[in-house]
Formats: sequence, C-alpha cells, structure tokens
Amino acid sequence: MNFIARYFQLDELKTTHRRELIAGVTTFVSMAYILFVNPTVLGAAGMDKGAVFTATGIATAVATIFMGVVAKYPIAIAPGLGVNAFFAYSVVIGMKIPWQTAMAGVLVAALIFLVLTFFKVREKIINLIPQDLKVAIAAGIGLFIAFIGLHDAGLIVANKDTMVSLGSLTSGTSLLTIFGIIVTFVLMARKTPAAIFIGMVLTSIVGILFGLIDLPTHLISSAPSLAPTFGESIKHLGDINTFQLWTVVLTFLIVTFFDTAGTMIGLATQAGFMKDGQMPRAGKALMADAVGMTVGAVIGTSPTSAYVESSSGIAIGGRSGLTSVYTGVLFLFALLFSPLLTVVTPQVTAPALVVVGVLMAESLKKVNWQDFAIAAPAFLIVIGMPFTYSISDGIALGFILYPMTMIATKRGKEVPIMMYVLAVIFLIFLFLVAH
Repeated sequence: MNFIARYFQLDELKTTHRRELIAGVTTFVSMAYILFVNPTVLGAAGMDKGAVFTATGIATAVATIFMGVVAKYPIAIAPGLGVNAFFAYSVVIGMKIPWQTAMAGVLVAALIFLVLTFFKVREKIINLIPQDLKVAIAAGIGLFIAFIGLHDAGLIVANKDTMVSLGSLTSGTSLLTIFGIIVTFVLMARKTPAAIFIGMVLTSIVGILFGLIDLPTHLISSAPSLAPTFGESIKHLGDINTFQLWTVVLTFLIVTFFDTAGTMIGLATQAGFMKDGQMPRAGKALMADAVGMTVGAVIGTSPTSAYVESSSGIAIGGRSGLTSVYTGVLFLFALLFSPLLTVVTPQVTAPALVVVGVLMAESLKKVNWQDFAIAAPAFLIVIGMPFTYSISDGIALGFILYPMTMIATKRGKEVPIMMYVLAVIFLIFLFLVAH
C-alpha cells in the first residue's frame, strides 16, 4: 500500500486510498450507463449487442487503467456518446456503409491518433489554446452535462413550440430526480464527504422502495463473446479506398480529437491540474485515449473519448490516477455483474451531473468578460455545447470566431498560428463534413 501511495503521490495530492476508491466508484456509477447505451446504438447498425457490450467494457477498462497508471489522472475513457450515433445512424444507416467497413475507418483514425500523439502534435495543439478559451470549455462542459442529466431524467423535454420546456413534475421518475437533486445539493452545501456518491445511493434506495427502479432478477452473468465483432476492422482495412470513406475517417478524427481534448482541459481545470495554462503530462493522457480507440476498433466498438462524468469523481476528491484504476477495474467486474447496473437509471445519475455542472460553471469567473474580443468566442463555446448537444461543435464555434475578433481589434499577431489553422479546419468541418 505504501508503494501505491508513493507511485500515485497521494500525500502530495492531499488525498487518500479511501477517497480515491470512493471517487473511482462514483465515476464508474456515473458512466456505467455506456455499457447499455452503446450496444443499443451500435446494435441499430447491425452489430451484435452482446459483443459490443463486452467490447465496450474491455476498451473502457484498458484505456482508463492506462490513464491512471501512465498519465496518473482521475479521468475515465470510454466509447463516446454522439460519435457512436454518428457511426451508426450517419455512416452505416445513412451512407449505407457496412459496419465492418465503418469500423475499419475507426481503426485508421485511431492509428493516425497514435502517430499524432507519439510526435506530441495533439499535446502542442492543446497547450496553444488561449487560457480564456480553456476555462470557457470547462464551463461549457458543465452546462452540457447538467443539460444531459436533466433531459435524460425527463425534467427537460422537447417542445415543438418553445424547443425545450419543463417536463412533468408529478410523475414518479421526475419526483425521484427532484428528490435526488435536493438531497445531493443539501449534502454538498453541508460539505459532506462523498456527497455526490451518497446522493446517488440514497436516490437508488428510494427508487427501489417506491417501485420506480426494478431490482435485478439475478446477480451474476457471464460476459458475452467478442467473436461477432473481434478483428472485423482489420479484415476490412482495404475497403477504405474512396473519398467518401476517407471523409468518414476525417470526421472520426476531428470529433474524437476535440471531444477528448476539450473534456480533458475542462476536467484538468476543475481539478486544479493546469499549470501556467498548460496540462502536465498531456501527451500521456492523450495516449491513453489513442490506445483505447485502437483497442476498441479491433475488438468492436466505436471511438473512445475522455468522459465528462469523470468530473463526479473529481468533485468528491479524486485527484490521482488511482481513481482511474479503480474505475477501470470496476468496468471489468461489471462484465460479470451486469444485472446490478440496472438500478443505475438516469434519475440516479442526473443529480450528480447537475451538481457537477454547478461546480464546473465556476470557471466562468476566469474569463476576461471586459474584453469583448475574448468574451464573445468564450461565450459561444459555453452556450454552443448544450445548444448543439456537442462538445466539439461548441469548441468549433468559439475557435472560428476567436481569430476574427482578435484581428478586428488589431491583435491578430497575439493569436498563435495554430489557432488560425484550427479555425480553417473547423470551418471545413462544420460546413462540408459535419453538416
């Protein structure tokens, strides 16, 4: 235990084994839904749901444990929401590309990621992003995940007249969510240790007692076979031979690059890891993502990304890579105890996501709102993420505007060359690829 404490620098980070364990469990519980959501989404593309379930758990465990042991950050990595929908509904169903070929595209993008990460290209790009935009990314992610939590729990619903509106406040599930939010807010206000995790446990118990959450019928089940998806991406690498397919590869590359980069910046800002506007060991953290994406493509799942739900573990004190190790190990165990995860409903996770949104919104005070040339692109990033339901689209809006406003105020020379390059790339991405 002393070796572990020294390796993960628990004393220097002012944390403990117990706190890291609770943080790891909290992060796991907050994002365990991906084990069930991802197979459903990719299943629509014709992929075997059981194989995708196992591939999701393994890819998440490998990448997250790599993140903890090598990069030493409490950041979990798993197949990303949004990009999995792009894979299934846009590429496979919309473009009528076989899922095996689409998965080969993911593998190509992953291999390019590995090269870019090895030569520290991704790390340099992240470190060149202006500090005001970095903190705006953190705040935007906070609003985004709070919106996700409220929407998935049914408190915010679609409305054809007003776009969105307040959902029913009388249904059992809505009342359960409200109970969870109030309890968690009270615990947070009282500075109760592990408040978010305790709130989730209490919400689950109340949900079970009132029949709103079903108890699992059994506790243990064997992990489904990977055979239907394993290695299919390698077999179909030769299919990536048209402009359309290379466009798909480019889209996977851009979306996952900036989803991960933006999320990591936001989480590092929340946890206080940023030093002089830069993220230490960024290269190693990005390598964890590249490794996860590569492994996932080989065994049969969509691109991985750093998960914003990691902020729930960070919020209760997770500060070292040990948090990620615990989270990754739990994903491996989850493959055997998957029936237990059915109690983790959106009503249970919503309060945690809303609380984390509050905590991450603190970054807004660090934006120079007195300088409109900086405030405008920062604002677009913040509102762009929840309004477009995409971290990468929100970043794109701000990154495109930033050079324009700086040039308009005769400060174009203060803008790094890479920011001009990114603005052009995002323009092409938004108008020719994404939409």
